[in-house]
Amino acid sequence: MNVVAATACPSGVAHTYMSAEALERAFKKAGHTIKVETQGSIGIENQLTAEDIANADFVILTKDMGIKNEERFAGKKIVRIFIGDAIKKADAIVKKLESHLEK
Repeated sequence: MNVVAATACPSGVAHTYMSAEALERAFKKAGHTIKVETQGSIGIENQLTAEDIANADFVILTKDMGIKNEERFAGKKIVRIFIGDAIKKADAIVKKLESHLEK
């Protein structure tokens, strides 16, 4: 499975990066590919390319605040999660997407 994600939190600091790390760790541990863009207080880092998005089976977006340039994900399977769930339940998110991919 190939996944892209964009994370952002209201303060744009710790949780933005903690969620990115948790998602990367969980998806890689399960043998999947993931690239995570962070939209923090210092701007957008690890920006997703059009090719990254085109090749993705799923797009994960945190929903605690708006993701910049969200229109670039039009037509993709989008999963919206709370940033806290990305941090605390990343393994469960992987399993949920795996089950949807198998259908």
